[in-house]
This record gives sequence, C-alpha cells and structure tokens, in this order.
Amino acid sequence: MANPLLGEWTTPFGLPPFGDIADADFEEAVEMALAAARANISAISGSDDDPTFANTIEALELADQDLGRVLGAFYALAGADSNPEREALVREFSPMLAQYSSEVAANQKLFSRIETLWKTRESLRLSDEQQRVLMLTRRSFVRSGALLSGAAATRHAEVKKRLAELGTNFSQNLLADERTWSMSLAPDAVAQLPEFVASAARAAGEERGANGPIVTLSRSIIVPFLQYCPDRELRRRAYQAWTSRGANGGETDNREIAAEILSLRQERAQLLGYESFADYKLETEMAKSPERVRTLLMEVWRPAREAAERDAAVYQEMLAGDGIDGPLEAWDWHYYAEKHRKVAHDLDEAEIKSYLQLDRLLEAAFDSAERLFGLKFEETELPSYHPDVRTWTVTREGEHLAVFLGDYFARGSKRSGAWCSAIRSQQKLAGDIRPIVVNVCNFAKPMNGEPALLSFDDARTLFHELGHALHQMLSDVTYESISGTSVARDFVELPSQLFEHWLEVPEVLGRFARHYQTDEPMPLEVMDKLLAASTFGSGFQTVEYVASALVDLAFHDGPAPADPMQKQAEVLEDIGMPRAISMRHATPHFAHVFAGDGYSSAYYSYMWSEVMDADVFAAFEEVGNPFDPELARRLEDDILSKGGSVDAEELYLRFRGRMPGAEALLKGRGLSATAA
Repeated sequence: MANPLLGEWTTPFGLPPFGDIADADFEEAVEMALAAARANISAISGSDDDPTFANTIEALELADQDLGRVLGAFYALAGADSNPEREALVREFSPMLAQYSSEVAANQKLFSRIETLWKTRESLRLSDEQQRVLMLTRRSFVRSGALLSGAAATRHAEVKKRLAELGTNFSQNLLADERTWSMSLAPDAVAQLPEFVASAARAAGEERGANGPIVTLSRSIIVPFLQYCPDRELRRRAYQAWTSRGANGGETDNREIAAEILSLRQERAQLLGYESFADYKLETEMAKSPERVRTLLMEVWRPAREAAERDAAVYQEMLAGDGIDGPLEAWDWHYYAEKHRKVAHDLDEAEIKSYLQLDRLLEAAFDSAERLFGLKFEETELPSYHPDVRTWTVTREGEHLAVFLGDYFARGSKRSGAWCSAIRSQQKLAGDIRPIVVNVCNFAKPMNGEPALLSFDDARTLFHELGHALHQMLSDVTYESISGTSVARDFVELPSQLFEHWLEVPEVLGRFARHYQTDEPMPLEVMDKLLAASTFGSGFQTVEYVASALVDLAFHDGPAPADPMQKQAEVLEDIGMPRAISMRHATPHFAHVFAGDGYSSAYYSYMWSEVMDADVFAAFEEVGNPFDPELARRLEDDILSKGGSVDAEELYLRFRGRMPGAEALLKGRGLSATAA
C-alpha cells in the first residue's frame, strides 16, 4: 500500500490520516521529506539569480514544509501515545534532524544571500513583518554557527547532534521510569482514601492490567494520594519514587546524561563566542541577562521562603500531635497542608472536586474564549491518534479558525505533565493555513461510566493549556516562523497564565461549577472559601518552583559543573532551602531543561510571564469587567494575534503602556505586605 503520509492528505481540514498510518511509514516519510528539504535548500543557495526576499527568505520558509507536516503528526504520537517503535524512531530522527539543521546553518552560499539582504535591507522596501523575519532568520543562522568555519564549524555540528541524542535519551529514560513504577494498595489502604482518589487508583490499576488499585507516578494520582493517605510509610514510598525518577541507577539513570548535556552546552556557547550558555540563551529573551533573572527570582524567593517556613512550623506541630517523633519530611508536607487547609478554610477537596467536572470546565473555558474573542467550539468527529482524544472545530462569525484536539487523561504511553503543541501552525505564505492545535494533560481517568472530576489545580492546568492554544488559534501573521507561540521563551507563558485568571472569575464558576450528580451550582459559601484559599500554600509552591529556576540558572551561568547533583545541593544550601520541601524538578527528571534546550537557562520564564499576566489581568479589574470587549480586542490585536512579528517588550508596552514590577505577582500570590 502507498505510504499515507506521502502525497496530499484528503482528511477533513488536512488533519494527519492517523487511522491509516503505521509506525513504519514514518521512517520512509521523514527520509523523503528530508531529501526534498535538502533539494530545496540547494536550489535556493545555488540560484544564479540575485537574492531577493521572495527567492531567499520566503523560499526558505517553505523549504521544509513537507518535513514539518510529517513531524507534526509524528511528535504528537511520540509524546502522547508512545510505544517501543516510536521511541526508537525518536532516537533515530533526533540526530538526523540535528544534522540537517547543522547543514543548513553551515551553508555558506545560503548565508551569503541572507547577509546580502541584511546589508541592503533599507533599500528593499520590506514590510515591518518582513523586516522582522529577515532579522530573526539572520540571527538564527548566526546563533546556529553560520559564522564558524573549519574545525570550529565541524565541532559545533557534532555538539548539536550529540545534544539532540542526549535530550531524547533523557526524555525516554524518564518515561520508562514513570511507566514501570507502581505501588499496589491493599483494601484497608484504599478504604482510608477519599472516593475520588480510590477511584483514580482503581482506574489506574485497570489501565495497567494490575490486580487491583495502584498508585502511579502520574501527578493527578500521586499528589492527591500524598494529600490524603494517612499511612506515612506508603507516603514515603510514593514520594521517594516520584522524586527519584531518572536517578534509580541502571540504563534509565539520567545523572551522567545531565552532566554531559551541561558540558556540551557550555562548549557550544563558547564556540559561538559567549562566556556561558546562559549568556547565549538569554540574549534573545526579554530578560536579556542572567543578572536580571536572578534579581527577579531572589526578590520573590525571600518572602516565599518566609511564608513556607511559617507553614512548616504549623505542620511540625501537627506531626507531633499525631504522636510522630522527628522532623517534618517532604512526604508529610502535602498531607498536613491538606489537613490544615481543611481547617483554616473549611474546604473539603472531595467536595470541591464534585463541582469540577471536566466537561463543564471545558464549557467554561470555551465560553470564556467566546465572550472574550468571539470563538465558537463545536465538538466534531475528526481523525485523531487515540480513542481518548476529543476534537473540535473553532470558528468566528462562521469562518473556520482552527481545529482543536484535547487529550486529557493519563496513560502509560504518555509522558508526564501538560503541554500544547501545533500539528500545523497558522501562516499565509502558502495560502490561508489555519492551525491544528493539541492540548495534552494527565488527569486521572475515571472508571467506565463515571464523570471525570478535577482538582482546582487540574482546572487551572486546563485553562492554562487552552491559553496557549488561543495564542495559536488567534495568530494572524504571514510567516510560520513567527506564528502563534513562536515568541521569546519568557513571553510565551503570558497568554497561558493570563487565561488561568478567568477560571477564578465568580460568574464563570457560578455558571459552570455544578455538582456532577445533582447539577446544583457550587454554593456561594463554598465558592467564596475556594477563592479565599487560592493563595493557600503559595509559599510552598513558590519555593519549589524558584529553587528549580535558580538551580537551572546556576547550571548554565558559568562553567558547566562536573557533578550536577553536587551543584544542585550547593545552590539549595546557599539559598537556605527548607528541609521539608524539594525542588519541583530535581535534576534527573528536569525534563524542561534536559529533554531539550527550550527551557534551559529559562525555567524562570513562568515567573517572568507571571509578573506580566498579573498586571494584564489587573487592567480588566481596573475597568470592573473581566470580559470588557475593548480590552479583549486590544489583547488580541496587541499580543495574541502578533506571534513573534514584533519584539515582545514592544507588544507588552502597546497593551499596557509600561513594564510591570514584581509587586503584582507577589500580591497575587499572597506574599506581599499589601496582599491582604
């Protein structure tokens, strides 16, 4: 049979023909797409015509479209529904793609054409967007080694290829540890858990083919288990398994991989003329320098640690009150925090979850997007890669804007965490190409026939990822390279974290937070308590996050550490890390930083963006209407539709008129003197 990945896809909206694709089809399709891309690059660089924006930059934008189409389908599968064949293909493709990238960057004829355009740009009569694309293209080539030659160029290509291999190995080791570990629960242990936790454990056991309920390393199972399990020994076993991912010895141990990655990144930065990898990485971000990042993180660290230490003192007393000698441990924190939250705010997580159905929260998120931006989501049967995936068409005033896929439940074939990706991005150069966007989460899957109930944190995750999706859907640019979320790393989280605020709008909760059995709305007193408790535990959450961001920065701001675990320990000691709190992502499972270099030296980005998202939502609060149509229009026009076509700081200044300070963030987290 013909390879379904090759030729035209006749599926609705150009979706990948998932139902017809065999894993073996990807190897042939990628090889052919790479060959076509190389031929296109050769044609551009070897042209006898004088370089123009159209025959060089625009041609380059289109050169590897077939490759992007095939890889969009493949990586959707590889991340969310992996198997040994797909994992092997990821390992095979990573060095191939790194090699192709290095070849393009090292193509001196191609770079010469780009340089000619750059030097004569004032006479080319380019639009602002074209000027931006030209600048970004040239900068990308320079940062990829285009100015290198001889042995330095050869070594740079070798380093990039090896880093691609190591990032893939890191990610697959982590997935292997997460997929293989589970802890069986005896009937008496299950009986002591709230029904929603017990149900999730039973569903996980069914999904894994176990003989009864189990705890897995899915965050949506293990965190509630740590909150509610009264058996301290079971909590310890689960917590230590969670935090030792990637550090269990043997073939899946990531510690040596992390050390080699850091060494190679430092070497790469120095080959390109930078003192450190942090200097290289942050050059293109809003923060610009390690010093500005560290200043922000430390400004937040001090009040967060003080808040966490106050909480630790309370939990230590509760531990002693239960007759347990010794200090509070990390596997105790969630348990006593939940008990304290229930007392301090009279909140019952099981009661809260009974009002937070996945289907109703999707309605809430879609309704908020409609009220803000006029979008309509219609669930439709479309090709998808797994039976759990749901599909929607997205329109505005009858015009098709996007296809949206939602993949919400944890399974053994899916890597942990939550993410948004585009199988296809918006652009206009090759026609009016509309995006195909995927949100992937790891919510606990209910037993057959039962509704999916979420924690409030899960609900935030749902809104967060849809915020990323809106950034893709509302993109309105010509060139794919600057489309949607193709922006500075410390700006990309602004739309996602901003959209989280609409979950806490009382009228949104009032309409959509309804009891899964009675359909009664969440009582006002429960809603008030929930919102009042929104900053509960923010000291802990901020400490575990900032500690990870500071360790990431320390890894890359200076010589690469020979022993990353020792460096991690030194950083945590220097900042006074509370003993009963761990980093959110310890080095061996810090996929943000080591599974690729997207967030390397840039994990701080979530907090940098939070400074802005708190300030942007404050604009809606200032006018007294979270759905103010004029502000929503400006938010789309000034930020969401622009992608990377304008410098991120300029976009923010267009909307808000000034850059914010950290006070709005501290206030929003309940960590400032004015928070009350």
